[in-house]
Amino acid sequence: MAILYVGIDLAKNVFAVHGVDEHGKPALVRPKVTRDKLHELVAALPPCTTGMEACSGAHHWARLFGDLGHTVRLMAPKFVAPYRLSGRQGKNDAADAAAICEAVQRPNIRFVPVKSVDQQARLTLHRMRQGFVEQRTATLNRIQGLLSEFGVVLPLKAATVRREAAAGLEALPGWARLAIGDLLDEVRRLDERVVEYDRHLAHMAHEDECLVGDHRQRPRFPLWPAVRGLAGAGAGPIQFRRQDAAGAHHQNRQPLPPNPVDPGRPNRSVPRQNQDRPHQPLGGGAGTAPGVLEGGRGHRRPKRSLGRGRARQGRGLQDAGKMPA
Repeated sequence: MAILYVGIDLAKNVFAVHGVDEHGKPALVRPKVTRDKLHELVAALPPCTTGMEACSGAHHWARLFGDLGHTVRLMAPKFVAPYRLSGRQGKNDAADAAAICEAVQRPNIRFVPVKSVDQQARLTLHRMRQGFVEQRTATLNRIQGLLSEFGVVLPLKAATVRREAAAGLEALPGWARLAIGDLLDEVRRLDERVVEYDRHLAHMAHEDECLVGDHRQRPRFPLWPAVRGLAGAGAGPIQFRRQDAAGAHHQNRQPLPPNPVDPGRPNRSVPRQNQDRPHQPLGGGAGTAPGVLEGGRGHRRPKRSLGRGRARQGRGLQDAGKMPA
């Protein structure tokens, strides 16, 4: 029987492979495959659908298997978890590979696009810059905690911590002065690295013609999320749907009509309409629904009906002669 679906549980050195045929029967069960034998094993298989979890090294193996003619599908681990066996039977690599093989056959699974080498190279810059920012924040928090041991309590603002720590450095005892001074030097070094990576990301952004053209049309658009979205997307240019919709909404916006009581103020009781959305006027013209006021106040609020309890109580009072019919 030909193997149609293969699930691979990725690891650093030892992998697990599980394949099924057209009837869903296991046709390839390899609970332990070394790293140097995995590519050889997959190359010997006929072209099939290969599923893997989107984890470390998944995009590298996906590119290799795709060059062999296989259809590679990457999935988030949370989509594979429902197909694992419960109990101790599902706590091994072979069971994970079988769960991946089962999940890749589901029609409603959302797959992760395979990233190219250039996209992963772009994402390394973002990860490094984010790491430097997190290290700088941790260093500032460490400075704030150490100064609190000497009665110097500073607010959470980073600029205030920098300024006050440098100003009160001479008032600290000898070893504490040395430690706080080294931490301030580390903060300055991290500032330089963040600025350096900002320049790298700006150069990378301006190299892309698609992003540069879209960025020039929106000079206040944040740059780093756009570059990161372009690097993290699958194939094709990035689409700024949210910004396009917002721009179209503001361009097609109409001013509010004048207030009938005070002509100098807008009438906020009438909802603002867009030019690209056909609407029916609120006046009393032809086709106006009943209950619409002439002044444009919207639909008239219907009268509140009595509940069952109040209606029953009213009928009881009417029968007793205490309430006129």
